[in-house]
Amino acid sequence: MNPSRLQGIDFTTSKGEKGMEGANSITEYYGQNVFSLKTMRNYLSEKAYKSISETIKNGGKLDPSIADEVADAMKNWALNKGATHFTHWFQPLTGLTAEKHDSFVKPDGEGSCILDFSGKELIQGEPDASSFPSGGLRPTFEARGYTGWDPTSPAFIKEGVKSATLCIPTYFIGWKGEALDKKTPLLRSIKALAIQAERLAKLLGLKITNKAYSTLGGEQEYFLIDRKFYNKRIDLIQTGRTLFGKEPAKHQQMADHYFGAIKTRIIGFMEDLDREMWRLGSPTTTRHNEVAPSQYEVAPVFENQNLAVDHNMLCMEVMQKVAEKHGLACLLHEKPFAGINGSGKHCNWSMTGPDGKNWLSPGDNPHENERFLIFLCAVIKAVDTYAHVLRASVASAANDHRLGSHEAPPAIISIYLGEQLMDIIQQIEKGGAKSTKQGGSLEVGVDSLPALPRHASDRNRTSPFAFTGSKFEFRAVGSGMSLAGANIILNTIVAEAVDEICDELEQAKKDKKDFNKAVQKTLSDIIKKHKRVIFNGDNYTEEWVKEAKKRGLPNLVSTPEALAALNDDPNVAKLFEKQGVLNKTELKSRNDTYLDQYKSVLQYEAKLSADMAKTMILPAVFEYQQELAEMISSVEALNKTKSTASRKLLKSISELSEKALEDAGKLASIAGGPDTEKIKSLTEQLRESVDGLEALVPEDKWPLPSYAKMLFVL
Repeated sequence: MNPSRLQGIDFTTSKGEKGMEGANSITEYYGQNVFSLKTMRNYLSEKAYKSISETIKNGGKLDPSIADEVADAMKNWALNKGATHFTHWFQPLTGLTAEKHDSFVKPDGEGSCILDFSGKELIQGEPDASSFPSGGLRPTFEARGYTGWDPTSPAFIKEGVKSATLCIPTYFIGWKGEALDKKTPLLRSIKALAIQAERLAKLLGLKITNKAYSTLGGEQEYFLIDRKFYNKRIDLIQTGRTLFGKEPAKHQQMADHYFGAIKTRIIGFMEDLDREMWRLGSPTTTRHNEVAPSQYEVAPVFENQNLAVDHNMLCMEVMQKVAEKHGLACLLHEKPFAGINGSGKHCNWSMTGPDGKNWLSPGDNPHENERFLIFLCAVIKAVDTYAHVLRASVASAANDHRLGSHEAPPAIISIYLGEQLMDIIQQIEKGGAKSTKQGGSLEVGVDSLPALPRHASDRNRTSPFAFTGSKFEFRAVGSGMSLAGANIILNTIVAEAVDEICDELEQAKKDKKDFNKAVQKTLSDIIKKHKRVIFNGDNYTEEWVKEAKKRGLPNLVSTPEALAALNDDPNVAKLFEKQGVLNKTELKSRNDTYLDQYKSVLQYEAKLSADMAKTMILPAVFEYQQELAEMISSVEALNKTKSTASRKLLKSISELSEKALEDAGKLASIAGGPDTEKIKSLTEQLRESVDGLEALVPEDKWPLPSYAKMLFVL
């Protein structure tokens, strides 16, 4: 394994014009704020370097005898970077990151101080575990919890206003060893898949050169709006989305924003974001306009999955800080604007096997690639068997606004394979694959332009789980979510599928059966049983919803449905325990935590909706209503005639404002209660009334910035 975060980007171009950053300057600062293997060479003894390098590359156990030397080296490096404090940087079940800072300063007993950092402080920390969501794993009266150093994810520097902080990526567990975070089960799931991959590699006679590891590339979608508008929207500040807002006349109908020319102010933000992420060793590479106005995307090069998750968590934090410097607000909610495309986080997942090869790379002749075909069928088997678990991994109140619309895949989990792989799968089902469809080339029709090579299959943007060449793209993850959740599930369910395949093949070998025939039978059986999950058509049509129901595929539309399906299936707990990822109690705690979070979001959004309606919006409406009534009276007295149209407007405003006031009162009375469906319905009902009023009240009287301004004024 050679993780991208532990090496630079190889640029071959020369330095550009004055004021521009060329290859030389980028390679000089790439990774400069990361305690990488390259940096460690300059601070550690040869013995310590070899030991820690082995731990990082092959996942071996950390040698405790070098802990003090590594800690001292890390401290000296951090001090040279201006650090005064260190922190164990971890990822609790809030979906965010957490940190508690401690300084290097230790009194020397003589009125001065020394700067010290021990191996014990590096390896273990002790935050208060009772204050984080745990689903009952840690009651409030039991506070002890531990953070433990994850040496496979390098320490990094986070720069502050006047100094810096050394951040040490860690896992977070309770006093009894229960996982209280997202990193612990992620690392366990990576290990589970690696174990099964090695089993399969031995069965296939592959040369084992390294430890298998999952890989990930996470595409991050987001919105940017002017901060002056953001500061006037208490709903955006507190909930991340607009609770009210009339759809503008023009939004994304013309499809003119996607991949369009990037505005100067936005490119300034993107340049700074790239620069900051490169300094943190994150291989961000792609930036562009997304479909909706003011929506954008950033994406990295593939890397080790654990690092990719850490990098994405860092990226979300850095995006907020960089946006603020540019007078912008970065919105990471899945649906900040109703009626406008929401934001996702496409999870591009694959695995590098113990032979050092990408096991989802089909090669030129996939029908002959036994390793690929077995792993592909394992994924098909896993996704069909545990579709409800995969759906639950992306369940949240925020993502419920996005899933099922034409901006995101539906809640029905299905797999897109494309023409080439579908043809091979059908051949295997009938007795064995003997050929591969080739893509050919595309003639452009202009003599001076060369023919373009064509892929053997198209892409399907409506599929929630699509094969895209050398990986699967899980498109249902929400923009504000941690990538850990979905990847824990993917690793675990595929590990289970490979486990069961290996059981069959090992038994066939034990029974001295023809191995190739045994492989063919196993794959054929998988396809016959699980082909129902494969769908290459348009996932957005009503026809597919009906067809999916006929096939018996689950359609878990809401978060409560998805979490209930997971909780009600006893096989799920057995799966996670068998693969050593989560025990029954840990799994239940997560289910309870996410359901509580869902309820809490609906409750505080409802409370804020009612408050905004009663204290901000309706007072402004009543003021205009009075002005309008007085104006109508004056005009009618002057003209001696009835102002029919004006009276009609006044009546519409009066009726809507009365309804909004009534809805706000009802909502306020139930907002803190348990009936989430009623809360959700009344919140939407209040919004409909308020948005109707926005269409009738003059802009200068309306107390909130409009969608038109927020989305187009930059």
